[in-house]
Amino acid sequence: MGRRKVFDSVRAGEELLHAMSIAIENITEEIKKPVDKELSGSQRRSELQSIKQSAIDAKDLITEYQKLEQMLKELKKTGQIKDDVDFSSGFSEKFAKQ
Repeated sequence: MGRRKVFDSVRAGEELLHAMSIAIENITEEIKKPVDKELSGSQRRSELQSIKQSAIDAKDLITEYQKLEQMLKELKKTGQIKDDVDFSSGFSEKFAKQ
């Protein structure tokens, strides 16, 4: 039997951050694609709704990316994640509140 790998939260978090950044880039590329001009009526609305949902998904991923990034910084700094730390604010929100 081989040696069992020990789970590393920081490494796993960094891998997740990397995967999230790729997902955000992929969604952004899909949003950039133009809507087919030959579509009309409900097909066009459906396509536009799909683009809107993709933009919302990307925004949510960015928010979660920021939370995870902040959580990893805390984990690297202290070796643990505090229960009372608020990860809801991103970088710009913290400075906007001042």
